Amino acid sequence: MSQAQAVVKPAEEPAPCPAAEPVAELPDAAANDPELPTYIRKGTPQFRRTSLALFSGGFATFALLYCIQPMMPVLSRAFAITATQSSLALSVSTAMLALGLLITGPLSDAIGRKPVMVVSLIAAALFTLGSAVMPTWEGVLVMRALVGLALSGLAAVAMTYLSEEIHPQHLGFSMGLYISGNAIGGMSGRLISGVMVDFVSWHAALAMLGALALVAGLVFWRVLPESKHFRPAPLRPATLVDGYRLHFRDAGLPWLFLTGFLLMGAFVTLFNYIGYRLLAEPYHMSQALVGMLSVVYLSGIYSSAWVGSLADRLGRRKVLWASILVMLGGLLLTLFNPLGVILVGMVVFTFGFFGAHSVASSWIGRRAQRAKGQASSLYLFSYYAGSSLAGTLGGLFWHLYGWEGIGLFIGGLLVLSVAVALHLARLPVLPGNAISQPAH
Repeated sequence: MSQAQAVVKPAEEPAPCPAAEPVAELPDAAANDPELPTYIRKGTPQFRRTSLALFSGGFATFALLYCIQPMMPVLSRAFAITATQSSLALSVSTAMLALGLLITGPLSDAIGRKPVMVVSLIAAALFTLGSAVMPTWEGVLVMRALVGLALSGLAAVAMTYLSEEIHPQHLGFSMGLYISGNAIGGMSGRLISGVMVDFVSWHAALAMLGALALVAGLVFWRVLPESKHFRPAPLRPATLVDGYRLHFRDAGLPWLFLTGFLLMGAFVTLFNYIGYRLLAEPYHMSQALVGMLSVVYLSGIYSSAWVGSLADRLGRRKVLWASILVMLGGLLLTLFNPLGVILVGMVVFTFGFFGAHSVASSWIGRRAQRAKGQASSLYLFSYYAGSSLAGTLGGLFWHLYGWEGIGLFIGGLLVLSVAVALHLARLPVLPGNAISQPAH
């Protein structure tokens, strides 16, 4: 496709995956604490309040983060900018979220889980409302950067809160509700904004989502029970540095961090620019129809759980590279011209991505010997850094070579991902912590 096709009618920018976050490790203290009755149990009013709060919090977080993606073509027309420039509205958010993850987690160790999450969600809603009234592109980017930084508070702390407060018997169910809120929020944010901007201005669409998120933040504040098992710990930079050194000296963790970077970079790039392709000739799809393509995320919501259970039976070493090959197969289908084939390719690509991400993220907790929470934060940092860097860099391939250029760029990322996965498969199993055998 030509460069002229890059800037088309206003269209929404597809958003990076709301993919499920890495599963938090259950602390030994929670499993052996003599005061287990003080933990929140399933079926109690406190459990219902916690589940409602964390579901709504996860929903709002990822809706705010990714609602801008289907709007990318609209922003291109509104501000007379290219697709690459428009992608910055998402990239600056995920970049600041990645940086914030390195700060907000340790900060919550010092001042508490709930205060960090409440301020995070309400601030992100207010910044979204601010972005809706910005008259300049630079102002929109500043607001979007602040949205990403604010959202890092809930993304980094929610699973830690659950692992501290929920009874060990019910933690998996509660964590699943939170992750489903993440995934549904990411899909809904894209879907709502993608359809709305065909009928109202992008300002109105962002304002409505910001207002809904503000309500969710206030509900979160009032409904979420106060922490009972939080113990403040002073911020010690030396401890953080020791943790980083430990993780990057591990034979497998840096490769898993790289996997998160490559997978998310590939995923976001495809959905950042597929809207531009489908709005242009020969498809001429409406903005609402392009926005509705976010329903392909339903395949990912299913695959994250199904592929995760498959990895439990067959081992992560076998399932990770196979899931990436599924992504590659879906990418190849999008290179064909028939619209039906492209849509099938998007579904297959999404299915493979969520499956691969769930395997890689769960592998972090198995591989890390100590400071598991910090290891998960580093994975998420790499994950969102991939969204920011590759998601914007892919725009250069779009402008120069059209969709074939996008296919070449994403294909390169996935081939490298397969090579990394095969390298991980050859690593020796850690004593007492088998990371890739069935049932691990």
